[in-house]
Amino acid sequence: MDSISSTIIRTFIGFFVLFILIRLLGKKQISQMSFFSYITGLALGNIVGEMVIHKDIKIIDGITGIALWVFLTASIEFIVFKSSKARVLLDGEPTILIKHGKIIEKALSSNKLNMDDITMLLRIKNVFAVSEVEYAILEPNGQLSVLKKEEYEPVTKKDSNILVKRRPYMPTELIVDGKIVSRNLTELNINENWLTNELHLKGFQQVEDIFYAELQTDGTIYVDAKIKL
Repeated sequence: MDSISSTIIRTFIGFFVLFILIRLLGKKQISQMSFFSYITGLALGNIVGEMVIHKDIKIIDGITGIALWVFLTASIEFIVFKSSKARVLLDGEPTILIKHGKIIEKALSSNKLNMDDITMLLRIKNVFAVSEVEYAILEPNGQLSVLKKEEYEPVTKKDSNILVKRRPYMPTELIVDGKIVSRNLTELNINENWLTNELHLKGFQQVEDIFYAELQTDGTIYVDAKIKL
């Protein structure tokens, strides 16, 4: 077997083994990852990379290393899931950085943060003045949770005693690139006849002419037609 063929085979094996094992581990959004999850993910990818690039590493040895790493990671995640003490030890605890509008300098120092970091994190939350903040809490995943002072909170419908009706639907895609998303129709308990009738009312005769169609919260349909070249 030549070098190129070996690399191709190793890459495919590494990719599919990694895919299967990560599916077994479960999934988290990047923004929800703890530091431990992030590091273990990098390490797992590095092990696969080493197996693919270095021909002196046997494929079975690489797969064994990946499987063992996944097993250890899954074991730790299980312990963390079951034990609050282990969760605090591994992921850490939320830290209050601003309390009653007062910046807690000791908390900034312990988390290796400066005021530039804090103001940047606040701006991400659409807060441009520290004086508007009642509480700011640094979460274990590095995200900042912000509770504004009452006078800076936006007015809600409840505050204004506006009658609120329950939304009958959640915005859901019905057609994507000229094709009906059948599973969504089933979940919404609507059929294709209803959909085509609604499209006819909007002047569309063929589903293929529609780039995107979405069911709105009030039961109406938003339609974006394909651009004809």
